[in-house]
Amino acid sequence: MDERLFRKGAGGAIPAWDQVHRLSINQSVGPEIKDLGSTFSINSKFMDVIDPILLDKQWVVMGVLMAFLSLGMGPYIYWLTFIRYPWGGMVEILLSFLPLLLFGPTVWYLGPNLFFGLRYRPIRLHRATRKIYAIRRRRFFSKPGQGDIVWEAPWTEESIFCLHREITPYGTYYHIRHYTVDEQGKVTRAFSIGREWQKTEARLALAQWNYWCRYMNEGPRDLPKPMLFHTRHETPRESFLFSLYDFGMNVPAFMRLLVMPPVLFFTLMRMISNATCRAPIWPDEIANLSIIAPDDPYAEPRQGTPIGWAETILAQKRGDYPDDDHARVRDWAGEPDGEKHADAWLDNPSRALAAQRATS
Repeated sequence: MDERLFRKGAGGAIPAWDQVHRLSINQSVGPEIKDLGSTFSINSKFMDVIDPILLDKQWVVMGVLMAFLSLGMGPYIYWLTFIRYPWGGMVEILLSFLPLLLFGPTVWYLGPNLFFGLRYRPIRLHRATRKIYAIRRRRFFSKPGQGDIVWEAPWTEESIFCLHREITPYGTYYHIRHYTVDEQGKVTRAFSIGREWQKTEARLALAQWNYWCRYMNEGPRDLPKPMLFHTRHETPRESFLFSLYDFGMNVPAFMRLLVMPPVLFFTLMRMISNATCRAPIWPDEIANLSIIAPDDPYAEPRQGTPIGWAETILAQKRGDYPDDDHARVRDWAGEPDGEKHADAWLDNPSRALAAQRATS
């Protein structure tokens, strides 16, 4: 789901639930270390990860297109009541403006980033500068070297990272969010890192946070392989697989046949969005800080590394790429079961981590 659909709370205080479920960069929040499909690339200096919209932007594209088409009802009502049957009055004028009021904000707010915006919005976890750089929007009239619009966040214990919870009509979702606040503690900026998680996947969200902390604090050595390296050049085949796997990674063939019509429709949505957008451009200042050595032993993906859904799945079937690669947190003395610990952490993070510290 597009993170822009979630409440940011700009101008207000950080939500109470988020304050309680704050994430430390120096203390593991669970027993597991694992990436679950959030990575573009990794090397000794930085790791590029996705933001939540990449995995399922086809849903939002569909919503924006439907809202845009619905705007046509306004001119149609006006034509019907003032030209075809010229008996319209004030009520009909108001009715002709109603679609604009109902659907216009959706098109205006979400449309520009999905059409004529950026194909993806990378977030760079930079070990060398101890900062996070997040490309947010396309800069249409940039000067040479200026690049797109980037937000920065320091990687320090004082920075506010939380596991944010959003309760929607479609279920409860979690994602990892960074907040920037002013001197009064009011939120000025907020952005999400990585993918989103359903209510039953909180364990995986904690494992993902541990993965990023291990990288930023200790480097890429001994880090488990990512679930996959997402492609930066999405082909129609990748658009199809994004749409297909959105209905489940291990769905039986019969069920996949049933959902094939919407899968093909969503594939078209992604292709339309990608065709109207361009790749992001990092400002020269950040690009120069991100130059890596040509012989960096940890630079991935490299020659022979699968990129994208199709190549990765085929490589796993051949045994050339690990499936479900993960690690355990060293010296973890708390609840060893990831799901039980996640349930306890969601209920009371302080108590769950206090129990872990008490047994250390």
